[in-house]
Amino acid sequence: MAEHRDDRPIVWFDIDNTLYSASSKISQAMGERIHAYFVSMGFSHEEASELHLKYYTQYGLALRGLTRHHDVDPLDFDKKCDGSLPLEEMIKPNPKLRKLFEDIDRSRVRVWALTNAYKTHAERVLRILKLDDLVEGLIYCDYAEPNFSCKPEPEYYIKALEKAGVTDPARCYFVDDNRGNVVAAIRLGWGHCVQFSEHGLEVVEGGRVKQIDNENLSDEKKSGSDVPVIADLQQLRDVWPEIFKPEV
Repeated sequence: MAEHRDDRPIVWFDIDNTLYSASSKISQAMGERIHAYFVSMGFSHEEASELHLKYYTQYGLALRGLTRHHDVDPLDFDKKCDGSLPLEEMIKPNPKLRKLFEDIDRSRVRVWALTNAYKTHAERVLRILKLDDLVEGLIYCDYAEPNFSCKPEPEYYIKALEKAGVTDPARCYFVDDNRGNVVAAIRLGWGHCVQFSEHGLEVVEGGRVKQIDNENLSDEKKSGSDVPVIADLQQLRDVWPEIFKPEV
């Protein structure tokens, strides 16, 4: 729970494939490790691919399915997958991104991170990107908690608000590269939501390579949610001008 009441709205940033570019290929490296984990459990490569996609599609996170349907230690999974990534070689600090965070007016809003990763991975990425001192709070998937929740499950967002002491979700700002995660937040009343999407780059979702295509959003539009899309986090200065310090 929040230590004290703070009525400032919160700007929630997703971490992976949002605070760094998908061109880093971290999602591909992660997909390979998750596939290898399935295979180490005795599944064939074909079965591993099918289950990986099934669990990602059904739960938003492959590990969520593994913990529900198999005797898997999520902390062991995290160590062999996220924890084994050579992140220091794959991502570097971005001075323009740090300046963006510095320009957010902390007298008006708080800045938190909201991720489906475990705490150690999230903190590691923020530290490498040199943003850890500019993020006031972190909501992560607590793999040590039985039956943990993750985006886009409603329980995850509800717990995030509780931990941050937020009473009015309409005052939340949220940016995530996964459209489903953004739509889920909108359905729960989060007032200012944006999808970060790098057109033309490839990511791995559910073990399958997917090209990011901002021009073909027909399936998502059928949900009835008109989600603003940005290709550069700097565009937040125009989308959410009220959260930034006045220009001098």
